[in-house]
Amino acid sequence: MSVLANLGEWRDRLKEARYSGIRSVRDSNGEEITYRSDGEMKAALAALERECELASGKRPASIVYPTMSKGI
Repeated sequence: MSVLANLGEWRDRLKEARYSGIRSVRDSNGEEITYRSDGEMKAALAALERECELASGKRPASIVYPTMSKGI
């Protein structure tokens, strides 16, 4: 199985667990990971999304929006 397929499978299982309210997920190696909060799961999903994009050859977005202020 390819790296991208593994990452996609792990991402899908993590999404399913997050949306169902489950805080523990077992990976393909049989290790169980327990997340303390939804924020932790959200961060893990974001990291998996970035890894999937990199593995598929997509470049991460690099748009910078400058903000200006008069200092008031």
